[in-house]
Amino acid sequence: MQQRAADESSGCAWALDASLERGEEQMRVLLASRSPQRSAILTQLGIPFRVQPSEHDEQTVPGDPVATVEENARGKALHVAARVPPEPGEVVLGVDTIVVLGDDILGKAAGEVQAREYLLRLAGRTHEVVSGLCLVAGGRVTCGHAVTSVTFRPLSKDALDRYLASGEWRERAGAYAIQGLGSSFIQGVRGDYFNVVGLPVALLADMLEESGVGTLSWLP
Repeated sequence: MQQRAADESSGCAWALDASLERGEEQMRVLLASRSPQRSAILTQLGIPFRVQPSEHDEQTVPGDPVATVEENARGKALHVAARVPPEPGEVVLGVDTIVVLGDDILGKAAGEVQAREYLLRLAGRTHEVVSGLCLVAGGRVTCGHAVTSVTFRPLSKDALDRYLASGEWRERAGAYAIQGLGSSFIQGVRGDYFNVVGLPVALLADMLEESGVGTLSWLP
């Protein structure tokens, strides 16, 4: 499931969008994230980009995963846009991803003890991965979110111990990486797989198109 939220706009944004649509500027992304997974997805898509990690402090909106990720994505994008003026044709991209199990939000584990707790809770159950995405182009701020359902297999103590020892759980929402060793834990995925990796591609493409950037128009 994906959904675009309402825009916050000013008149100067449409001039940038129109120039992109006419091909006067090549679209580039200023990625407000140090995530290597997000960089890898942009590379896979052929989107030109540069990285400027945001120092925005992530916050949790109690009981509202969608508001949590959208507000964090917006904060990251606006923080970078204010510090590093985008170049002509450049769109600032902020992203935030969390794991939701029942009414609980599982972010990045603080340590191995919490990572074990998270994985034990996820084992044999279905959870949701929720990502917020925010684009800042000129004076226009557009945010949206995507939701993917992921079902874990039951986990043995040996498998859990070996995974924790690998360290892959570090800096991962929910303490696992679906594109790595954690793929062995997965029974099924419903929705955008790339959302679970950290960047919902379908939502990004939809939002770029709404900003006047056609899918694959960024290719040479």
